[in-house]
Amino acid sequence: MLKLSPILLALLYGLVLYRFSAWRTARELDAQSAELVDPRLKRVTDRLAAALDLPRIKVHLYEVDPVNGLAAPDGRIFITRGFYAKFQQGEVAAEELGSVIAHELGHVALGHARRRMIDFSGQNALRTALAMILSRFLPGFGVYIANALTSLLAARLSRSDEYEADAYAAALLTKAGIGVGPQKSLFAKLEDLTRSRAGVMPAWLMSHPKTADRIAALEALEARWQQV
Repeated sequence: MLKLSPILLALLYGLVLYRFSAWRTARELDAQSAELVDPRLKRVTDRLAAALDLPRIKVHLYEVDPVNGLAAPDGRIFITRGFYAKFQQGEVAAEELGSVIAHELGHVALGHARRRMIDFSGQNALRTALAMILSRFLPGFGVYIANALTSLLAARLSRSDEYEADAYAAALLTKAGIGVGPQKSLFAKLEDLTRSRAGVMPAWLMSHPKTADRIAALEALEARWQQV
């Protein structure tokens, strides 16, 4: 039991750290956001709400510049000011922004926030266990190898969540009569919108899948649905 105590402590530490991070994020979002009210976007979110049998979908505007959407641990959906500015400038269509909202709804519906809490705690315990074992054979290097391995695992799990949220969004957009087209067209322009240099980073190190892979996954979904 004494040998396991550092691992149990790491598990508990990971859980507390994640809870604190979620609390701090919620406070920041509360301080820097308000409900997003836009008639053009509401026409799209109303269609998504109808497909989900909901009275409406509430979206918040997060006052930061990066182009992004996010789902808070408490289930709220946010679009950043930077993303909304692209919409106002005509670089992003209402249906494309709606696909981002559908994607974030997917994270909420699929329980990814809770899963990430469990994953984060487990990864912290795994990192500690690996560091203890590897350090016996590679003193001075075991900790670095353990950190690298758990980072690879975290990136892979995150990519899996993104694919699942993409699939949920595709199904929701199709049910709403919008289709997958806006989702794919947004992915095609996303790297330019975010000025991303993701192409220089190996896919297995990325927290999000490569754009081409996400589009290919959506097209594979469409092909399967057409066969039904």
